[in-house]
Amino acid sequence: MGSGGMNCVKYLLFCFNLLFAVSGIAILTVGAIIHTVYHHYSRFVDPTFESAPIFFIIVGVIVFVVAFFGCCGAVRENHCMVITFSVLILLIFGLEAIVGIAGYIRRNDVESMLENRLNESMYNYFNQSGVEKSWNILQHEMKCCGMNGPSDWRQITQNNTLPHTCCPDTVNDGTCTINSLNVYKASCLEELKDTIVTYGALIGGVGIGVALVQIIGVIFACCLARSIRKEYETV
Repeated sequence: MGSGGMNCVKYLLFCFNLLFAVSGIAILTVGAIIHTVYHHYSRFVDPTFESAPIFFIIVGVIVFVVAFFGCCGAVRENHCMVITFSVLILLIFGLEAIVGIAGYIRRNDVESMLENRLNESMYNYFNQSGVEKSWNILQHEMKCCGMNGPSDWRQITQNNTLPHTCCPDTVNDGTCTINSLNVYKASCLEELKDTIVTYGALIGGVGIGVALVQIIGVIFACCLARSIRKEYETV
């Protein structure tokens, strides 16, 4: 490539793809972390909410592969590879936009979803070991008790007894009650909702950041592809 300006574009595109590869690893990591959190509370979260972090994991892998493809195209000054790279980036951008819009639309469904799931599962606390384990994890990690507060458990136990995870460092011997001094007062509904909304915002923030980087990469790739084509035409 004869043009010094286009040489600069080529190396900028190469550096961009190295950064893009790192962003792919970052997306994969964020997706894996959020998927672990959502899966942890899978009894309280609709499967559709778990699909977003899984999508991020898949996109992270694809981004890493596409970045490698873009590096090869930039170094070899291959017009076809650079154009293919641009098309793949635009496709990924489109998928991210679809997921982002869907997430934005569903953000108002979080509270009603959790309210239905938490209320339904509380009545199965003493009947299903899986539900009991999920509630114990939720109350222990979120430092909360009941859907809206400790008094919710009165409808289940028909007395003042609470699950031992409502009281910090209490063994499961029935000594945790509404009148205990160390009982958690926070609403599990509010705590879990705040957690899901926070991680949802993290997904959105990472998605927007990567999307901006993708647009810059497409611009660089188009400039390089145009320069390569002109060079071929002059030969």
